[in-house]
Amino acid sequence: MALAKLGVVVLDCPDPGALARFYAEVLGGTVGREDDDWVELSVPEGQTLAFQRAAGHTPPQWPRADHNGQQLHLDFDAGSTWAEIDAAHEKVLALGARPLDLEDREKKDFQVYADPAGHPFCLCRIEHG
Repeated sequence: MALAKLGVVVLDCPDPGALARFYAEVLGGTVGREDDDWVELSVPEGQTLAFQRAAGHTPPQWPRADHNGQQLHLDFDAGSTWAEIDAAHEKVLALGARPLDLEDREKKDFQVYADPAGHPFCLCRIEHG
């Protein structure tokens, strides 16, 4: 029996509203509870994401061999074809993401980006069967 249930995934950032809007465009969903320091995004058929203002936010570094940089990343199913991934790639770039690793995508089935606050996320090619 579980001791607890996962409630919300929270990302620290300098501007919670802006980051919530970025992820709303990427994932869909509805921005719910919102104030200066905290914004929640309800994602269709998914986990609630929240964005918390963090003074002096320092984005994680990806990749870091010493494990002092990246602590977490999000994986997004962006389709089963490279055409779908390419379309998602263009859209996340237009929204303010920046590429971190686009190498060997056919071998890895994913591409790595940083959101506007610097958090790593992946667009993954998932074969649906």
